Amino acid sequence: MKENEFLNELTKLNINLTTEQEEKLKIYAEFLLTYNEHTNLTAIKNIDEVYLKHFYDSLTISKIVTFTNESLLDIGTGAGFPGLVLAIVYPNLQVTLLDSNNKKIKFLQECLTKLNLSNVTLINKRAEDYAKINREKFDFVTSRAVAELRILLELGIPTLKVNGHFLVMKANLTLEEKNNSLVALKELSSKINSTIEFSLPNNGGFRTILDIIKTNKTKSIYPRTYDKIKKKILK
Repeated sequence: MKENEFLNELTKLNINLTTEQEEKLKIYAEFLLTYNEHTNLTAIKNIDEVYLKHFYDSLTISKIVTFTNESLLDIGTGAGFPGLVLAIVYPNLQVTLLDSNNKKIKFLQECLTKLNLSNVTLINKRAEDYAKINREKFDFVTSRAVAELRILLELGIPTLKVNGHFLVMKANLTLEEKNNSLVALKELSSKINSTIEFSLPNNGGFRTILDIIKTNKTKSIYPRTYDKIKKKILK
């Protein structure tokens, strides 16, 4: 997806970038590809694919919500998707990027310096450790292609405010995975508010986004340690 095509597709999502935002995304894309030459951040090797499968894909979340002055936690952000892209496009959104991989956090630190962003906080921790001490803190939580849904719910829901939204982005969400999450949803006082399914332009692949609402405070036992989460998945 060429940059001009990317911008045209964004208008269909009711997103119109400023010249400054366009330039920040271009800097981000070029730095990502340069950095990727010595540190493995993404399997994508050309800028057109970055615009389609990282930038545009991240912004499809606007099919569900338009952000204003809220707070957002991006779990397993990797090289910043979708969280850093959202921070560029929604400058009033306070974004926390969470990842346990120190190499990826180092990349993000350097990237933030180049982009001169003031609405982003970086956290180098495991999600379950961070969630234990940051309960009911965020208006939104996002996660893109990180873990099985019922595991992901236990990592993300505790950090949400009551009535907050967990926006889960998946490339290959099966009906089985969705159904397997029903017990976890109930146990974590949450529910699926809506599901959207669509294909990226240019045969870029099929996508699903779940909008999950937290209906009550999370029980204090959650999240458990990761070994317990894996050994006894909520089901």
